[in-house]
Amino acid sequence: MTIEQAKERIDYLRHELEMHNHRYYVLDAPSISDQDFDLLLRELEDLEKAHPQFFDPLSPTQRVGGSITKDFPTIAHKRPMLSLGNTYSEEELGEFLDRTEKSLGFFPEFVCELKYDGAAISIHYENGQFVRAVTRGDGVQGDEISNNVKTIAAVPMRLQGEGFPDELEVRGEIFMPVNGFQKMNEDRLANGLEPFANPRNSASGSLKMQDSAEVARRPLDCYLYYVLSTTPISKTHWENLEKARSWGFKVPDHNKCRLAINRVEIFEFIHHWDQARHNLPFEVDGVVIKVNEYPLQEELGTTAKSPRWAIAYKYKAEEARTVLEGVRYQVGRTGAITPVAELRPVLLAGTTVKRASLHNADQIAKLDLHLGDWVCVEKGGEIIPKITAVLVEERKPDAEAVIFPVNCPECQTALIREEGEAQHYCPNATACPAQINGRLEHFISRKAMDVEGLGPETIELLVNAGLIHNPADLYELRREDLLQLERTGEKTVDNLLLGLEKSKQQTFERLLFALGIRYVGETVAKKLARHFKNIDRLMVATQEELLAVDEIGLRIAQSVQSYVEREDNVALIRRLVAHGLPMAVEEQEGATEQLKGLTFVVSGTFEHFDRNGIKAEIEKHGGRVASAVSSKTNYVLAGADMGPAKRQKAEKLGVEVLSEEAFLQLIAQP
Repeated sequence: MTIEQAKERIDYLRHELEMHNHRYYVLDAPSISDQDFDLLLRELEDLEKAHPQFFDPLSPTQRVGGSITKDFPTIAHKRPMLSLGNTYSEEELGEFLDRTEKSLGFFPEFVCELKYDGAAISIHYENGQFVRAVTRGDGVQGDEISNNVKTIAAVPMRLQGEGFPDELEVRGEIFMPVNGFQKMNEDRLANGLEPFANPRNSASGSLKMQDSAEVARRPLDCYLYYVLSTTPISKTHWENLEKARSWGFKVPDHNKCRLAINRVEIFEFIHHWDQARHNLPFEVDGVVIKVNEYPLQEELGTTAKSPRWAIAYKYKAEEARTVLEGVRYQVGRTGAITPVAELRPVLLAGTTVKRASLHNADQIAKLDLHLGDWVCVEKGGEIIPKITAVLVEERKPDAEAVIFPVNCPECQTALIREEGEAQHYCPNATACPAQINGRLEHFISRKAMDVEGLGPETIELLVNAGLIHNPADLYELRREDLLQLERTGEKTVDNLLLGLEKSKQQTFERLLFALGIRYVGETVAKKLARHFKNIDRLMVATQEELLAVDEIGLRIAQSVQSYVEREDNVALIRRLVAHGLPMAVEEQEGATEQLKGLTFVVSGTFEHFDRNGIKAEIEKHGGRVASAVSSKTNYVLAGADMGPAKRQKAEKLGVEVLSEEAFLQLIAQP
């Protein structure tokens, strides 16, 4: 394939993938299978790697993230992002409509929209291309989170069609769908982590994560519902939404957004969605009512805090009364104990609720829970319902107080609670059944060793049969023993053993994550693997050496040290080594120690590499990549469009700024 043919194919694949992304995430009308989409994406990734001169920061391949943002720069909004006045009262909403009619001299046309429960965002485009995304902040200024917003497939990187202005700002809400939130919490509970409280906080917290690759794994979505431009687009908000839809933005469907010409239509919309919102795949906490015509909006004006031409009607939190029948204590793979209230089934927000989150011992004590208590359960913004109050006046005199256990409910070992921690833990890591199953399930999981042919049910079967207790036992399973188990035919056994053998080809960083060291997630495992190169160096690392690794704090360092100091963990690692599992970073072809001891900060775009590629090149030659310029930085590697703040910081600290050409000469030196 010639250079010209490669460029033509890259352009074609980018256009095709953007079109399929739009059909899947915005129109909800996919035209190819996930497998076919992945094949096209993989082809594009391969071509871009082979031809780095055609790097494009807006390419579909860049949505997977990978950039690290240490500090989010503060950016002033060109137009303030005002908060809406809100009410829970239909009477007060009527008063707002009366004031609007009196001010204008007639009843105007309104647009009614659902109020999405997420994080407000402002996204800027120039000449139809994504430029930056900024949080609402205090309304006057917010944080730039462009790298994280790029990972959200519903946000277009390039606009479709024509007629859009040279400069365009769209505002909307980034949220987390209910199913995605539930799946994420299931994974957290399985990994011994405390579940997130609600989709709103999860969406907001995800957007401020430093690693955009981790944000890409979060199930975030986005609706855009307000369009701004220095040059007028149309005279009404409704027409602007239709324009935005034609440009590829995900805007509310017509059944979630309507024009209303009188009070009756406004209240019909509110009453309909008070019930219908429970069937939506995302959280809604109210309805926004806006004057449709822009000239009328300008005539009505704003107060210091909010527009006079719009108001939010908020639904009251869903609440129900029921009886606390018991408390169940779940044990995660790290030994963390999570209490869950068992409730008499009650209908709440369109679903039958049988359980509610209690989080930890402090929450139980705060509520002063007793078995048989009548309790108030709320689902306002909470996917996992929570107990908000106890009806003490209805408590029976002989009701038994709920006391957080002192021993593990699975193995009866005395629980511990470390200073500063909210949760209690079972320290019996080697014999607690729940922890054994949890660690093994984590070890074989897709993001860890990804053992094909082996799932949670089979793990439980093997544990109960006494065949496995830790990950090393998996690699000592014998075919004849497996064939004796229930539901395990020859093909099943062969697939299981083949999956285990193939897992030995995984990387060291995946194995490090699979070990399940507390606080060592995928990103931390990758940093530790790349820094220490092999398990032997990691096992003898001092606390100071661990803290020297980029973004490794005291809590992680102490956790790693505690893990490698345990004799049973050392024995496990030695057995895994004997079975041929990856315990060192594979040496890359052409790798050198040319940059050993040097720290680089990368800024801008480059001719021969994309951002991830040039960072990989630094690490390949022994260098270290940091996200922010400091006195410890040796070089700032500057490409086109280098951030002015980093250049100023480098000049202030006397850090040398290196061009791409100078960098290539540096690594080429003998």
